[in-house]
Amino acid sequence: MKGVSFTKKKILFGITSCTFGGAERVLIDLCNQLCEEYDITIFTIYAKGEMEPEIDPRITLKSLYPFCYAEMPKWKKIFLPISLFLRKNSIYHKKIKGDFETEIAFLEGPITNLFSVRNLKTKKIAWIHNDISQVFGKGLKAKIKQFLNRKIYQKYQELIFVSQDNLEKFEEMYAISTQKQVIYNYIDSEKVIEKSKQISKYLEKDCPILVSVCRLVEQKAIGRLIEVHSQLIKEGKKHKIYVVGDGPLKQELQEQIKQEKVENTFILLGKQANPYPYVKQADAFCLFSYYEGYPMVVEEAKILNQFICVTDTAVREVLRDYNRKMIVENTEDGIKEGIKQFVENKEKYIEQDIEFHYSNEEILERIKRIF
Repeated sequence: MKGVSFTKKKILFGITSCTFGGAERVLIDLCNQLCEEYDITIFTIYAKGEMEPEIDPRITLKSLYPFCYAEMPKWKKIFLPISLFLRKNSIYHKKIKGDFETEIAFLEGPITNLFSVRNLKTKKIAWIHNDISQVFGKGLKAKIKQFLNRKIYQKYQELIFVSQDNLEKFEEMYAISTQKQVIYNYIDSEKVIEKSKQISKYLEKDCPILVSVCRLVEQKAIGRLIEVHSQLIKEGKKHKIYVVGDGPLKQELQEQIKQEKVENTFILLGKQANPYPYVKQADAFCLFSYYEGYPMVVEEAKILNQFICVTDTAVREVLRDYNRKMIVENTEDGIKEGIKQFVENKEKYIEQDIEFHYSNEEILERIKRIF
């Protein structure tokens, strides 16, 4: 009606930081899409994330600490998470609490703990991006984390999972009655396609090329992949593997590459603001993780119509409607046989060239309904 103004709903999203990562990319693209209709604030624990410049200026960005995680000394990396856990109530009331209608903890871990503080004036939602049965590992420390997390998740009104597999694994571990649903990751497909054309470095395609995009952490099993690659090279199966990404295992993996004498065929490209040209140029995209949630990089590889090789994890759900794929047994032997088959029969695997069409409309509508 004329003369009537409508106040936008105020929504708060929380995440550890806006550094390079799958969940971080989903969050920023999603918030950029929603900020026309909602008053969006992103709260991070650590500032100076590499992807902060991509956040729409209409979005408010707040950080608990003015520095990034990587800048901290080792002792502080141990101390701060403990401090966050013990001081979560005071931190929430002093730094986070506001007049938000909905508060969303967008990633497992510290931000989910912080946002779990009781506030009767706001709806609390936790977004779960991983196989919760695997993410904490094994042993006594893992059991303690699982016990504490059960209490934390019970404080949320709704839990969102990025795959059906993740939901089922969660329910096996935590028998809690909180409302749950699956919403697949939002992706700006037009941006992915456009950025894939911005090639600054061409890969030398003198043999089959496989590219992976991931954090250099234990979950992604890059050490296992180096071992498999080295074995195949020694057997005369010529190919190259490029890995885009950074993480705490970088130095260890570089040393393993040197020990295996595969420096010329297994290349760590480090952080890349735009990984899409590498994915587009490759003969295949690969992700041979020990476990997965609903990896956005695989969805992006589909958008780029790439042949995709993965281990048998929750990622199979991402590929359910995609033909250009190879899903291998989640073992060293399974990965080795899969790469060997691809190298020996590359033309057969990549000859099919069917354009994949990705739609965000249903995902956006479901997200709006939870607000």
